[in-house]
Amino acid sequence: MFIAMNRFKVKKGSEDAFENVWSSRESFLDRMPGFVEFHLLKGPEAEDHTLYSSHTTWQNKAAFEAWTKSDEFRAAHARAGNNSNTATLYLEHPKFEGFEVRQTQTRSKAA
Repeated sequence: MFIAMNRFKVKKGSEDAFENVWSSRESFLDRMPGFVEFHLLKGPEAEDHTLYSSHTTWQNKAAFEAWTKSDEFRAAHARAGNNSNTATLYLEHPKFEGFEVRQTQTRSKAA
């Protein structure tokens, strides 16, 4: 399994607009072989920003890499950074982090 994350420092007061961008976009992820799930995470607040992370889970790193080279990826990201309204939401460019899962624990059915 592979987890891909992007961290965003969203300017204070722009949280609702940022979340709206994500909730109103077409991601095309569900069309991709190897895609498992997506989460938009809201993290701690600092003086000048709120930390967010987009988090996708893939069956493996190869499936994620295929996504980044796909037409669906280009379509989903066609307006990223090009819209002056969304560019003003961030303090800096998102930071990508990719992780290969080494251990997973799930809740047992008896619990």
